[in-house]
Amino acid sequence: MKLKIFAAALMAATMFAGAASAEFNSRNIKVSNGAPKDHPVAAGVDAMSACLQAGSDGKMKLRGFYSGALGDDLDATQSVRSSSLEMVVAGADALAGIEPAMNVFGLPFLFASDAEADAVLTGPFYDYLAKRMPDHGLVLLSFWENGFRNTTNSKHPIEKLDDFRGLNFRVMQNNIFLDTFRRLGANPVPMAFGEVFTALETGAVDGQENPLPLIEASKFYEVQKYLTLTRHAYSPTPVMFSKKVWDSYTPQEQELLQTCAKEARTAQLERSRAAALEALEALRGHGVEVVETLSDAEMERLREAIKPVYDANKASIGEEPFTLVQDQLAAMRGQ
Repeated sequence: MKLKIFAAALMAATMFAGAASAEFNSRNIKVSNGAPKDHPVAAGVDAMSACLQAGSDGKMKLRGFYSGALGDDLDATQSVRSSSLEMVVAGADALAGIEPAMNVFGLPFLFASDAEADAVLTGPFYDYLAKRMPDHGLVLLSFWENGFRNTTNSKHPIEKLDDFRGLNFRVMQNNIFLDTFRRLGANPVPMAFGEVFTALETGAVDGQENPLPLIEASKFYEVQKYLTLTRHAYSPTPVMFSKKVWDSYTPQEQELLQTCAKEARTAQLERSRAAALEALEALRGHGVEVVETLSDAEMERLREAIKPVYDANKASIGEEPFTLVQDQLAAMRGQ
């Protein structure tokens, strides 16, 4: 990880050598995130900070604020829009009310692999969003990630579509997630994250779904017996900068910010994916029974069951962004 951060910083220093004194001002940039300091997003913040300092001769500095210290994702995003905060790394769902195209990431089983997610988040769909965000008072610098979401429950292993039937699943207050779990046969229960452990412990809900590192860090293994790697949704974390603040920066500062956010993506994704593997092994160590894969036939049944979710949300997401994503994925899959 340190090597990745050093490489990003070295690249920035090489690209911007000789320009720092004339074209960079002293900038102390605050960045908000809702996750704790040991979450993989911190690897991205650290790599971006090193890159900025190297490229600006130490004049541009990034300071991370974690665990919602500056507000939850939605509040922090609004602070960035109003320019009272420079930067936020938020869940895409927090931006869906601002930019409907972000809802595409709620679509179930959208990506079949990390490679597919990476291609979409650095391809035409990224370009589409980058052009739209300034109208919302935001500048999209990059996409980092929370990763793929998976299901846990206390009742039985989930190995087929029928195993979802009747289970009470905590989900985010998100219409796509609610519809998805209904289509799978479960009973979705929207609930604030802070209430989930107690709800699982008391049996108010049977299961929940989240990325592996969060499942492990939240100690859900104490109240959940079964984990299935459904990878039913992918959670990216857009890296957003205040448009008002951005406009006050020099072109060289803007270029460095963009470069460093994208360079830091490499370090952040590497840590995120390593953390997922580490969390999986830790959960096994805590006695959680893991179903790693579902059969091809069952995956096809799952995808067939949730097809209406795509049809119901295409218009609200937007024809153009929906088609951009679907066309790129079809091309990658040779369809």
